[in-house]
Amino acid sequence: MAMVEGLVAEKPVVIFSKSTCCMCNTVKTLVYSYGVNPTVYELDDLPNGQQLERELNALGCKPSVPAVFIEQDLIGGANEITTLHMQRNLARVLKSGIWGSSGRC
Repeated sequence: MAMVEGLVAEKPVVIFSKSTCCMCNTVKTLVYSYGVNPTVYELDDLPNGQQLERELNALGCKPSVPAVFIEQDLIGGANEITTLHMQRNLARVLKSGIWGSSGRC
């Protein structure tokens, strides 16, 4: 899990994705629509992508992608991000990662 933890420690909003995954593309589009420019790691394009995917599975990400981290906290995958959006809470959660407010989901 050290690789995932190291990558999420570097940026406020991180999305682990696969370029061929339609749910990953939906989550990325949704996050971008809030004016956020996340760091995106496409596992299918990285030489260590399979190892990262195993680490995400070990963290409880099932399926492994999309996986959204904000301020090093695993927020979740497509279901969690969509639910936050539908409940009108996604903006607050994203802002917590960008501007450092104390709001968390």
